[in-house]
Amino acid sequence: MVAPTHLKSLQALELAIRRGSLKAAADALAITPAAVGQRIKALEDYLGYQLVLRGRSGLRAPPELAAALPHLQSAFRALDAAVEQLDMQRGHEIQLAAVPDFADLWLAPRLPRFRQENPHIRFCINGEGDAPLRLGPADCEIAFGANHDEERTDQLFRDYLLPISSPSTQKRISKLRARVRLEGYPLLHLDFYRDDPKALSWADWIASNRLARTAPERGIRFQRILRAVDAVLANAGLCICGLALLDEKLAAGSLTLPFPVSSGHWTSHGFQARFRSDALARPQVRRFRQWLVQESRATAAWLARQVQGRARGID
Repeated sequence: MVAPTHLKSLQALELAIRRGSLKAAADALAITPAAVGQRIKALEDYLGYQLVLRGRSGLRAPPELAAALPHLQSAFRALDAAVEQLDMQRGHEIQLAAVPDFADLWLAPRLPRFRQENPHIRFCINGEGDAPLRLGPADCEIAFGANHDEERTDQLFRDYLLPISSPSTQKRISKLRARVRLEGYPLLHLDFYRDDPKALSWADWIASNRLARTAPERGIRFQRILRAVDAVLANAGLCICGLALLDEKLAAGSLTLPFPVSSGHWTSHGFQARFRSDALARPQVRRFRQWLVQESRATAAWLARQVQGRARGID
């Protein structure tokens, strides 16, 4: 049997017992309670006995753990002290774990503006950047998912799903009758939004717009928005995609919207940023959070204008 990642499992175990719950441990680690439980379960499976007991006052250690627990607590106090000392030495560095498409398509074009105003702040984004990667949870995690009403979670923006194409593809299909406009043209499928209750498939979109298309479920599937967009730009087909990360390409005209904006709809999920509470004690992280929220509001406003204006035939 392959041994689990002992350090992370032991860290989750020690925090859960010290703080009395999986949720409290999860908040400290900036992960979900389920992830904390999985780490502890991996260690229990490896050792062959239960490591936490539930009581009225919360989680507690079983007798088998009694002898080892003081050593665990002492070791992690020493690690916390070492991390605190390293934090003092590492200067103005921010560690981000972000959805790769958000990092590449939205954050990367905007971050230089933040850097101009804050040249002393360095970033490590998904393990890369001008700051070195350090062990432990990121200062901020940016994901796409259901809204969570939590104090340290900022709802950035939802997305608007609509078919996109290259200008040349749009020119070719525009010569066909509206109802059969998609016949004979490859349809690309993007799985990025698959967990969203309001995600659009080609079959759903074609049916709701009363178009004719043979086998709309066929075609290449993509996990990442960036890869699907690259395929569209290469005239490989059309794709249903969110517009929120594509503002520059739409403004430049390298991507086009071959069908009315009114034929799309909003996602249920959205992009959100979750900050560690201890990270927010640092002024550079608070400054980045404020900038991130402001930029996100600008994106949300731009997207609303696109949807409202184009739907009225203004844009």
